[in-house]
Amino acid sequence: MLIATPTALASLNDDRFDGNIFALYAGNGSLVPAKVTLQDSLKSSKPALLIFFLDDSKDCKQFSTVVSELQRFYGRAANFIPVNVDTIINPVTNDSTKTSYYYQGFVPQTVLINQKGKVVLNEKGQVSFERVDDVFREVFDLLPRSESVELKRRIVNEINVELTDN
Repeated sequence: MLIATPTALASLNDDRFDGNIFALYAGNGSLVPAKVTLQDSLKSSKPALLIFFLDDSKDCKQFSTVVSELQRFYGRAANFIPVNVDTIINPVTNDSTKTSYYYQGFVPQTVLINQKGKVVLNEKGQVSFERVDDVFREVFDLLPRSESVELKRRIVNEINVELTDN
C-alpha cells in the first residue's frame, strides 16, 4: 500500500495564492496583521510605511523580502502597516487617516509617511531596499549611505538576503 505525501507547491514566481507572503517568502510572519493602525501611527507622530499587497501576486511575493529587511532596520522606529488590498472595502475616501486614501490601484505600492503626516515616498511596483532606505535616512536625519558603514548583501537562502557590515 503506497501512501502519497502531498508536495508543497508554493512558488515565488507565479500569481497563485500560497498563503501569507510575508511568512512564506520573507520568513517574517510578524508583519501581518499590522500591529497598529495608520490613525494611531499619525497620532503618535511616528513614521508609517504602508505596503499595499496581494498574497497572490508574483511581484508582491518577491517584494516581501525587501519589506522584511526594512523592518529589521526600522521596525522599532517606524510603524510597518501591510495592507492586503482585497480587504479595502471603500477605496475612495477623503480621510487621510485611512490607508485606502493612499491606495492607487497597484500592487505592490509603498508609501512612507513621515512624523508630520507628510507623504515622503509613494512608489508603485517593486522598490529597492536602497531607495526606501535613503528616504528613511532622510526621515530620521541619519547619515547618507555614502557616509555610513557599508552594508553588504549576504544570501541566506534562495529567497532571502541579509545586509551585514562585514
